[in-house]
Amino acid sequence: MTEMVFGTVASRSGEPVLSRWWRTVDRWALSGILLLFLVGILLGFAASVPLAERNGLPQFYYVYKQLFYGIIALVTMVLISMLSPRAVRRLGVFGFGICFFAILLLPFFGTDFGKGATRWFSFGFASVQPSEFLKPGFVVFTAWLMAASFEVGGPPGKRMSFFVAVSVALALALQPDFGQASLVIASWGLMYFVAGAPLPLLLTMAGGVVSAGFFAYSNSEHFARRIDGFLNPEIDPRTQLGYATNAIQEGGFFGVGVGEGTVKWSLPDAHTDFIIAVAAEEYGFVLVLIIIMLFAMVSVRSFLRLIQERDPFIRLAGTGLAALFALQSLINMGVAVRLLPAKGMTLPFVSYGGSSLVAAGIGLGMLLAFTRTRPQSDMSDIFGIERSAPRIVRND
Repeated sequence: MTEMVFGTVASRSGEPVLSRWWRTVDRWALSGILLLFLVGILLGFAASVPLAERNGLPQFYYVYKQLFYGIIALVTMVLISMLSPRAVRRLGVFGFGICFFAILLLPFFGTDFGKGATRWFSFGFASVQPSEFLKPGFVVFTAWLMAASFEVGGPPGKRMSFFVAVSVALALALQPDFGQASLVIASWGLMYFVAGAPLPLLLTMAGGVVSAGFFAYSNSEHFARRIDGFLNPEIDPRTQLGYATNAIQEGGFFGVGVGEGTVKWSLPDAHTDFIIAVAAEEYGFVLVLIIIMLFAMVSVRSFLRLIQERDPFIRLAGTGLAALFALQSLINMGVAVRLLPAKGMTLPFVSYGGSSLVAAGIGLGMLLAFTRTRPQSDMSDIFGIERSAPRIVRND
C-alpha cells in the first residue's frame, strides 16, 4: 500500500529526520500527551506515598519509578512516531505475535499477585502484563488484515480479523480479564464499522457480546461479584467504589487541598485504577475537567486527521489506536464514578504502572506516526475526475 496522510507539506530533499518529524507530527496531540504525563507525576506524589509507607520504602519511591518508566515510554513514543507506516505495520504485526504467545503462556507461568486474575509475568525485580502490549499490536495486525480485503483479489481480511479478535478476547477472558477483552472487541468493532461493515452484522455481533456477558456472569464468580456490586443500589462504604465515590463528593469544585486527601490511605489501587478519585478529592472538579479535556484533545485531533486519510490501512489502524486510548480513559473514569462495573484498568499515561506506561507510549507513538502530515492528492481521482497527476512523496 502507498503510505499517504493528508496534508500539503512539501518534500525537502536531504532534510534531517528530526526536523522532518517535528514539522509533520501533530504537535497539539504531542503536547496533550506530555501534559497528561506531568499530571500523572503530580498525582503520583499524593497517591503513591501510602503504598510506599506500607511496603517500608522511601516516601517517593513509586514516583521515581513512574518517572523512570515514563521517560522510557516517552522516548519510545517519539522513536516509533518517526517511523514510516510500513515500518510501524511490521513492528505491530511482530509485536502482536510475541504478545499473543505470551498470553497463552500465562496460565502456566503467570501470577495473579493475589488479585484473582493471572495477568502478569513476575521476574522478581519487575513484572510485565503482556495484555497491555498486545493491544496496539492487535489493532495494527487486524487493520492490516481488513485493509488487505480492499485489494483486488485480496484475502478475506475482514473475516480473518474477526477470528483473530474472538481468539484474543477469549484468551483475555480466561485470565480472567473481561475489561481488556471488552476493550479489544470494542476497538475492533469500531475499526470494522469504519471498514464498511453492514449495520445488521454489527448488531448481531453486539448480541453475541451480550450473550457472552450472560455466560460469564453465570460461570465466573469474579465477573458476577463485580456486576452484582455495580447493580446494587447501595454502595458499601468499605469497598473501593465506596471510598472513590466519597472522595469525589468531598473534593467538590476546587478540592480539599494538596496533600489533604484521605482516600489514598484507604484505596489499595489509588495510584492505579482509581487515580482519578485522588485527583477529584485533592484538586477538585477543575483538575478532572482538565484531564478529560486533554484526553479529548488527543483523541479528537487524531480522528479529525484520520478522517481525511485515503490509505485504508493507515485510516483503520489509526482509528483503532485512537479508540483504544479514548475508550480506556472513559472506562477508567466511568468506573470511578460508578457509571461502569469495576474493570481493573489504568488511566493511560496518568496511572502508575511500568507496563501500562510503556505500552501506552508504544500505542501513542504508532498513532502519531499514522497522523503525521505527508503530501497527498485530493479526492478527485477517486471519483474518476481527470486532473493533473499529483506529486506523491513517500517517506519510507
